Amino acid sequence: MIEHILTHKAPVPRGHYAQATKANGFVFVSGQLPLTTDTDLTLAQGLEAQVHQALTNMREVLLAAGSDIGSLVSVQIYVSNIDNWPRVNELYRAFIGEPAPARTVVPCGDLHYGALLEISAIALCGDVS
Repeated sequence: MIEHILTHKAPVPRGHYAQATKANGFVFVSGQLPLTTDTDLTLAQGLEAQVHQALTNMREVLLAAGSDIGSLVSVQIYVSNIDNWPRVNELYRAFIGEPAPARTVVPCGDLHYGALLEISAIALCGDVS
């Protein structure tokens, strides 16, 4: 069974996709930009604020799916400027904690709305051994 997740505690999709999809004991979180949850497509200001907002959006979607940060299996971070990576990594480490899930970092150039990063993830969901 596939379940599509929608929470208003994270920015609602602006295209044809779900915030997340649950299937076979996993939740697949779509790319989360550092947008606030208002309807004006407001980006958090500055690198630190954008990292925190994108991670917070990801966490809210995970919670809505019945998962959480501690259940992360894999995280993908797309950064518009690889020079920002050392600081993004520090902030990510502080937010995610230990143990760290598998992770991929992709320098990608311009992101939608001028965001500095986008984060997608896969996590366990529910009672899966």
